[in-house]
Amino acid sequence: MIQTSYNPDVLSCLANLSNDEVFTPPSLANQMLDLLPNELWKNKDARFLDPVSKSGVFLREIAKRLMIGLEKEIPERQQRINHIYKNQLYGIAITEITSLLSRRSVYCSKIANGKYSVCDSFDNEEGNILFNRIEHQWRNGKCEFCSASEEVYQREDILETHAYEFIHTDRPEKIFSMKFDVIIGNPPYQLSDGGFGISASPIYQKFVQQAKKLNPKYISMIIPSRWFSGGKGLDEFRDEMLNDNRLRNINDYPDASDCFPGVQIKGGICYFLWNRDDKGLCKVSTHRGDSVTSVSERQLLEEGCDTFIRYNEAISILKKVKKFQEKTINNQISSRKPFGLNTTFKGSSKIGPIKLYQNGGVGYIDFDQIPKNASLIKDFKVLIPRAGSGSDSFPHSILGHPFVVENNTACTETYIIAGIYKKRSQTIGF
Repeated sequence: MIQTSYNPDVLSCLANLSNDEVFTPPSLANQMLDLLPNELWKNKDARFLDPVSKSGVFLREIAKRLMIGLEKEIPERQQRINHIYKNQLYGIAITEITSLLSRRSVYCSKIANGKYSVCDSFDNEEGNILFNRIEHQWRNGKCEFCSASEEVYQREDILETHAYEFIHTDRPEKIFSMKFDVIIGNPPYQLSDGGFGISASPIYQKFVQQAKKLNPKYISMIIPSRWFSGGKGLDEFRDEMLNDNRLRNINDYPDASDCFPGVQIKGGICYFLWNRDDKGLCKVSTHRGDSVTSVSERQLLEEGCDTFIRYNEAISILKKVKKFQEKTINNQISSRKPFGLNTTFKGSSKIGPIKLYQNGGVGYIDFDQIPKNASLIKDFKVLIPRAGSGSDSFPHSILGHPFVVENNTACTETYIIAGIYKKRSQTIGF
């Protein structure tokens, strides 16, 4: 039996830069492009921008569609190629290396005006895929644009700054000095904030917000789904997104490895379509493995809710429970950092008046070391680790296991308080 040769798409074989800078598989890029209207591929005046180009996959796949869609209007093949690549496709690479990779994927040459480039109209080496080394703007130890930690990202010239050009400006429209119909991409997800261990702050929301400033007709990005519930710099972004009825489509992957094989991103991944000129309900689709398990067109905020109900099936359950008009648990869940102590704070190993539940175990502190909520020290409490263990695969939990602590105790940011009680007997059930 004769075996046919297998030539995989090289962009489907790339190793990811990290869990925060993930290459987009071509199949996933095309799923996102499928959300856009077909008439775009026949519009020779439509402009497309990938502001966070890594492999160039979005621009490459857009070029394929335009080559087919514009065949009748621009019949001559080389003329059509030149028009598409020079007048319709634009990218901003996240590093110098990814700028070369993107040009190689899109133009078939890392030099846009080189002899191997499929486009023979460029008069410069970059073409329309730019990379400029950008420096962070430090103020009080943080970058004014992305909040990166100066301690972590103040680096030698030979190292990447991770200061992404698209979000390190107040005037993103000046980068190309033109309007775009579609902004699409897969932005970096987070930056180390200098906190304990792998502590990091989200950054992907800044790319979405910056894209909106350019006022394109469509925005589609793939980002972590953690914004559904807010927290750690995402509350404003969550409220902005959930109250925006131009958000017309969300495809949600609770297990990130279903779209990024081998990558674990707690909370999962989603990609969305934002349509400037079309307001209405949002089509929410849940993916598990290779299947779409649930689809519903609905409002993103249910009445009386300030967060997104992720699973479509949970909407009817929520409505049934609310009919009983019982008190919710919201009133007994603390905010982040319940006693005002950071995750990095450590109590003494010497036994003292207050037992402190902290990262890695327990320590002891004095009353005058508690910045806030000192009145809660004397009570019994139920604590929950803010970051649960395990993978994202359903049905694994995101929150950690709750446990009861005695009176004369406090905790760092590692935990939140899930209940405050005067007597231990009231904690039964946890």
